Amino acid sequence: MRRFEFVEGSSSKFWSPELQGSTFIVTYGRIGTAGQRKEKAFPDEESARREYEKKVAEKLREGYNEVTEGGGEAPAPVAARKEKEAPPPKPVLPPRVRPAKPTAEQVAAAAQALSALETRLGKRSWQVSRLARRARKALRKLGGIDPASNPTLRPALESLIGRVTAPSSKQRLPLRLAMSLLAELDVAAFTRALEQWKRAPAGTPAVGGSVAVAREAEALADPELALRLGVLLTERTDLRGGSEAGWQRRWSALKPSLEAHLQEKGGALQTHLKAIETGGDAHLAQRVAKMGA
Repeated sequence: MRRFEFVEGSSSKFWSPELQGSTFIVTYGRIGTAGQRKEKAFPDEESARREYEKKVAEKLREGYNEVTEGGGEAPAPVAARKEKEAPPPKPVLPPRVRPAKPTAEQVAAAAQALSALETRLGKRSWQVSRLARRARKALRKLGGIDPASNPTLRPALESLIGRVTAPSSKQRLPLRLAMSLLAELDVAAFTRALEQWKRAPAGTPAVGGSVAVAREAEALADPELALRLGVLLTERTDLRGGSEAGWQRRWSALKPSLEAHLQEKGGALQTHLKAIETGGDAHLAQRVAKMGA
């Protein structure tokens, strides 16, 4: 069985994939523990293999290193696979974060920046935006770590991200700022944020946008693509520092990978965009329209 490890800063975790016929199995957890085991059955061995290869590529992009004894070759191809032309190569997403080995001081500084931002929510928008930029820069230095492994960073992030669905506008963190912060971290932080937002009471004014992002993530069934798409959906190009041309470049870079993913599932981009429920959020509706233009 192949084994991949990620050891940076306070992170020390492993991930091991395995194929058993048409079942894809992963074992993961902290290094030194038995970890958790998950199995996912597919209609056929070919589909299971595609999932295997996709997940291995994702882990390598996230900074995992293979430590398999004996070189760790991928499982042999299915003998009964029919001869056919090789499919065109999948579009490669550019790295979202730059790998780094953060120090304890950098992690502490990031936690402090998140807490400082939370204390200023409800103040003047330019002050909140300035502190959000500082927090984002502090998180960027951490190299995309998963806050779950840090007892200081995780509560600071979860407390702040929970403010997206706060009942009062004076306590609320704009969704666009939350997405920009999550984009600097391991995609697992985004997945947990979605669970937080879905637990918010239905009557909360800000729930519409956050639930729309959560439903989009469920529809895509690919957290990395969902995170990148969510950032674009919530970005405000009309505010200071925003750029419609810059947004269009980022959308053009993501679009091929999104189209390829949807085609794999038997769907199409235009159909998918039309199905996005914006939850009454006018800005989200505008971004969806731009994507479909």
